Amino acid sequence: MKYNDKVHKIIMIITWLCIIGLCLSIILPFLNIIALSFNDGGDAQKGGIYFVPRDFTLDNYIEVFKQSTILNALGISLFRTIVGTVISVFLTAMAAYALKSKTLPYRKTITFFIFFTMLFSGGVIPYYLVLNDLNLTNTIWVYIIPSLYSVWNLLIMRTFFLTIPENIEEAAIIDGCNEFQLFTRIIIPMSRPVIATIALFNAVSHWNDWFTGSFFVRDSELRPLATLLQEMLTTQKALSDALKQNSVSYEMLERVTITGDSLKMATIIIVVIPVLFIYPFIQKHFNKGVNIGSMKD
Repeated sequence: MKYNDKVHKIIMIITWLCIIGLCLSIILPFLNIIALSFNDGGDAQKGGIYFVPRDFTLDNYIEVFKQSTILNALGISLFRTIVGTVISVFLTAMAAYALKSKTLPYRKTITFFIFFTMLFSGGVIPYYLVLNDLNLTNTIWVYIIPSLYSVWNLLIMRTFFLTIPENIEEAAIIDGCNEFQLFTRIIIPMSRPVIATIALFNAVSHWNDWFTGSFFVRDSELRPLATLLQEMLTTQKALSDALKQNSVSYEMLERVTITGDSLKMATIIIVVIPVLFIYPFIQKHFNKGVNIGSMKD
């Protein structure tokens, strides 16, 4: 027993060290980005800034919100996240409610074919051709309509609906509820944990999606914030790159208060903050929804 206790303690110590190391690998770079976003851009080019700003300023954030391109991208991201999440959750709930019904003919067969679509992908080119034929490319609806359904989210919600006692539904039907009233007044209110979970999945997916804007949208005014940030991180047009290439002296750097790098850091924080703000409010529902959403029949 003593030997087993020692082995258990060693395993626990190693496990916690790994967890702490993983947390630090996530938190420390984020703290560095925060410090750089609040630091003078020219001063940051000199290096040596880690977790605390050396020359504190709000100019980077002020400049970000002065840019009409960034504000427009922020509006696109908010629109697609809110509208896309609300519509997707409602339609997913309706489909899951239908699939959980034992009176649905060929219920298992339909569920299998829906699940089968998770195993294969047609690729980017066929996907683009389909979107183009549907006249969705280069429109704001390309962000919303193709992502209305997620098979994984559908199966999670269907599984949760199966855990709702049938006698509650039977009592509601006896009291005069039709199917739509049963769905909206009984099923939905009892399914807040899984709805919060699916809503979080959808919102984060919409907010972080840069791929759609890069490949299926040509109009720069329809680019979301994530796509704009991705372009900022990959292009070489930023002022900081010009400074590095031309070996600018410290005296010249001191005259520069905002650089491309400092704007990128501020934009990254702006992109991350909404997700960090929303998660604590639905975290209690999130854990329950994920646990109950394991696949079963």
